[in-house]
Amino acid sequence: MELAGLAARMDRISTDDRILMVPMDHGITLGAVKGLKDIEGTIDAVTRGGADAVLTQPGIAPRVHDNKHDAGYVVHLNASTVVGPESNDKRRTGSVKSAIRAGADAVSMHINVGSDYEPEQMTFLSELCEEANEYGVPVLAMAYARGANLEGDDPEHDAEYLGHAVRLAEECGADLVKTAYSGDAESFQHVCESTRLPVIIAGGSPVSDLATLENVRGAMDAGAAGVSMGRTIFQHDDPEAMTRAVSAVVHDDADAEDALSASGL
Repeated sequence: MELAGLAARMDRISTDDRILMVPMDHGITLGAVKGLKDIEGTIDAVTRGGADAVLTQPGIAPRVHDNKHDAGYVVHLNASTVVGPESNDKRRTGSVKSAIRAGADAVSMHINVGSDYEPEQMTFLSELCEEANEYGVPVLAMAYARGANLEGDDPEHDAEYLGHAVRLAEECGADLVKTAYSGDAESFQHVCESTRLPVIIAGGSPVSDLATLENVRGAMDAGAAGVSMGRTIFQHDDPEAMTRAVSAVVHDDADAEDALSASGL
């Protein structure tokens, strides 16, 4: 029964095993920035545009359900702020039980592999996966390569580090994993091949619409299962159209320019 529940909930946050998720947990980190003050309107727009799921912190749940057009709902369970002492030090904000009470189809947490906080976060991830498994609730691990213990000019986008991060997520028991995009399909193929979990890419800091869609296209060509794209979508001047463009790449295998044109952007 637990496996049946897990599969059913995975279906609620995906379409044909591909995922377009819009995370909007940034309010706890950044404050009520553009796109999050009227989070109800943003959720309405992105789910009309084709998002399979939205993600928030548990306290925002009452503002989610009436506006998500039957899309899936993921509750994120750790956080930090940009004004606190250390942004890499993500602390727990809820439990699997509280997420279920909030109507979650899945839960997620963030781990910074290579940071000084990796041991505590790895323990939390393992415990969260064990707890979620009791209820048949999928766990999304947001596994990033971030911290003072990493080397190189751009370790956060280094395919070897990212490959380690996604493998760690699988080893700890996660059901799917989100990580940064390495910058090109060839190097990101190594990341996808480092785990049997579905790999979805983060949006990162907003860039041009075309560059964003080219990154999504590259990730999909490398074997990714989709995207979890926050600010690039919810802070866009037209979140619905941007969601529709990303959906065309993820779900319809469109190339970047065709997706941009078809969305009206």
